[in-house]
Amino acid sequence: MSKNVVSASIIAALLMLWLGSGLFTNDTQPSPPAVSAAPALDTFGMDENGLSKVRVTVMTSELRMRHVILRGRTESKRTVEVKAEIAGKVIARPVERGMRVSQGQVLCELTVDDREVAVAEARAGFEQARIEHAGSLKLGQQGLLSEVNTASSEARQEAARADLHRQLLNLERTRITAPFDGVIEHLHLNAGDYATPGASCATLIDLDPMLVLAHVTEEEVESLQLGSNVVGNTRNGREIRGQLSFVGKQSDPVTRTYPVEITVDNADYSIRSGLTVNIRVGLDEVQAHLISSSLLSLGDSGAMGIRTLDAANRVEFTEVHIIEDAPGGIWITGLPDTANLITVGQEYVTIGQLVEPVYIRDTSNHIAHR
Repeated sequence: MSKNVVSASIIAALLMLWLGSGLFTNDTQPSPPAVSAAPALDTFGMDENGLSKVRVTVMTSELRMRHVILRGRTESKRTVEVKAEIAGKVIARPVERGMRVSQGQVLCELTVDDREVAVAEARAGFEQARIEHAGSLKLGQQGLLSEVNTASSEARQEAARADLHRQLLNLERTRITAPFDGVIEHLHLNAGDYATPGASCATLIDLDPMLVLAHVTEEEVESLQLGSNVVGNTRNGREIRGQLSFVGKQSDPVTRTYPVEITVDNADYSIRSGLTVNIRVGLDEVQAHLISSSLLSLGDSGAMGIRTLDAANRVEFTEVHIIEDAPGGIWITGLPDTANLITVGQEYVTIGQLVEPVYIRDTSNHIAHR
């Protein structure tokens, strides 16, 4: 055998030995652990009887006020355009927009013209008629004047009285005054303008109390009671408190909702008309549980509920109703006062299934068997 063949055979043998060395070494690297897709419940697994373990929290109900949540807007109690009743030139307008005024305060003043003269004339005429009637009564008592003449003198006296009252009213109407306390929103006349009967002097709005208007559905309207306490918040976060003062009897023909009004104290006029308000109307107190919204599921009929355990540790589905959102979850009704809620593993068990519960004191991971 030639030297080249021998060398090639040696090299080939060494190469085969090196390639096969990995089959005999004990220095193997462990394969990375497979990522488990099993839920956290697998840490419990099953008991010796093959029953699935689930975490269960024993919860006790609390007395909670049930509310109706509405969306409304603030509106002034009254808005009136204060108008002139007689014609005349405006000689003064002592108010400005945004000014708070009191009932009886002058908003516009018209020229008196000859109205004071007319009052003096009417007063003199009434005095004359009064004296004539007094004389007629004396003559009648003496039998010197008939009853017809006495009645005529009385009629003239009353006519004079009415004319005096009319002239006093015309003089009073030269001062256009505020019919109630409020705020001047608009001005329509200035000094120098000529006012005709029915011309608007100013628009006056009554902001105390303030009203909050909203609408409720057919299902909600029967639960409302006049005088119920109401809490609301404007868009800028201001809290508003009041009482339910009106519930409509006739629904809107389009929306089929009923109007309601809430009366809110606004003595400082700080609440403006036209603000959007989210309202919570108190209805009644009910027993409720605070749970995480993740525990909710749908039953076979499509109703919303949660899975609980009965006394025999069988899974059951209980329908519930949400009454309020809370920072820590949601408040629900429909459960018994004390309920065994399945908090972990509820999606892996079926209704009627017998399970092994692992009770916990709270929603943390601290486990405490009962």
